[in-house]
Amino acid sequence: MSAWAREESGQMAVELAVLIPVIVVVALIGVNVSRYAELVARFDRVSPDAVIAHGVSPAGVSSELAGVSEVREAIELAMGDMPCEVSVRTEPLSAAGDGMASFDLAAGTTRYVCELAYRPWPSSVQIAGVGFELPAMARHERSVVVDRYRAAVVS
Repeated sequence: MSAWAREESGQMAVELAVLIPVIVVVALIGVNVSRYAELVARFDRVSPDAVIAHGVSPAGVSSELAGVSEVREAIELAMGDMPCEVSVRTEPLSAAGDGMASFDLAAGTTRYVCELAYRPWPSSVQIAGVGFELPAMARHERSVVVDRYRAAVVS
């Protein structure tokens, strides 16, 4: 009985040494997924409001690009100090993608595409002088179409 106990005396320490990194990685994945879900939920509420408030009637010159910086600043302000990057761009609404000219029947409509980018935490790790940085970013897009000339038209 004593020889058997001596042979398996370090088994639990070895199992623990193998399982601790796995548990830490799973916990970090859970933390990152919950942070990303929180960011996406807030972004999905904030971005249409910012586009409707600032994209429909931008200050200054009335053009497609006039409201992009205002919308981005409004979204960043509403997101607070969350660890994310916000970008806003406009896209043409013409359906002709084959190079043919098309006539826009809904002049003044603009599609704002708001994009949220989240870098997982920790994004860089340094162990024993060797550094590693994650190049991955999780991205989420939300698009809203507004009409600058008819404030009630939003899709």
